[in-house]
Amino acid sequence: MTVVSGRRQPAEWTPHRRVWIGWPSAADLWENDLVPAQREVAALVRAILIPDPDDPNGSTIAGEPVGLLASGHAALEAAEAMRRRLPTPEQVAIHEAPIGDIWLRDTGPIFVKDTSGALTASAFRFNGWGGKYLLPEDDRISDVVSGLAGARLRRFPEFVGEGGAVESDGEGTVITTRQCLLNSNRNPGLSEKEIEGVLRAAIGAEKVIWLDEGLLGDHTDGHVDNLARFVAPGRVVCMRPSGSDDPNAEVLKTVHDALSRARDAAGRRLEVVEIPSPGLALLDGEPVPASHMNFYIANASIVMPTYAALTGDDLAGEEALSILDDLKIRPFTVGIDSSHLLTGGGSFHCITQQEPL
Repeated sequence: MTVVSGRRQPAEWTPHRRVWIGWPSAADLWENDLVPAQREVAALVRAILIPDPDDPNGSTIAGEPVGLLASGHAALEAAEAMRRRLPTPEQVAIHEAPIGDIWLRDTGPIFVKDTSGALTASAFRFNGWGGKYLLPEDDRISDVVSGLAGARLRRFPEFVGEGGAVESDGEGTVITTRQCLLNSNRNPGLSEKEIEGVLRAAIGAEKVIWLDEGLLGDHTDGHVDNLARFVAPGRVVCMRPSGSDDPNAEVLKTVHDALSRARDAAGRRLEVVEIPSPGLALLDGEPVPASHMNFYIANASIVMPTYAALTGDDLAGEEALSILDDLKIRPFTVGIDSSHLLTGGGSFHCITQQEPL
């Protein structure tokens, strides 16, 4: 008999009260990419607040409010300067927080609703993506964000995981990867069934679809928000290879095939929509895990990362945006180059966490 959880993570396309975003703050981590990364986050904030590119003053269609977390005097000054340049600065609240780095999707809480519809939050134990990048204070961010949101936090200290490792349709179906959650650097000894039990208790997973491997060079060990994303009940988007030198060609085919065979918690066979991957993206001569899947679904816009600075052109990005736009997920579909954010290991979905209404 299936045990139905009293807690469930709403789908990302349901209305948000606000979005929490990490502001690039650590100069010693970002070095020459700090200011360019801040510019890319500023462009994301603007696309969320003012989704219509033909309405630069934001007078017609409003996005969702932004809670921006920054650490240190210099970062707070830079965030405030960005806020003042916006036509709707009142929609951005800046909070000083002990943020080790900006990846709130992974270090912050996952907001869920209980059976009464009340907002709560769940948090897994964070160990720096398998012990790779342990930064001071990252284990405190879930408490900070849930406190600012007024959401009661429930921790799952026996389980190591990150928000970017789980993708929910809001109706009980969750996609994840074996490479991440079954990794010996996170949950040695736990079985798929045991992990599914944690996901049921934490975010209401009634059906878990397991993928295998993630993108080449992804230090998160295969986060699913670089591989596959729900955009509606029963509909999932993934990537197809771009170019004969796409380093993830086999991984992407395997992902597509697995999703095509899968059924969701309601018993539906998934409708799988493919968009092109960015193709071969190089940083210092090495492939990096650039992904068009790392988009954020805001209240009025969907903001997708592009990588022309790393791939040499943006033809794949333009096609991906066109396909997403045709799906009518949101009234506005916006592409923003996030090549500098990727030097830190992620993109727009990685630095955001939506707080549902």
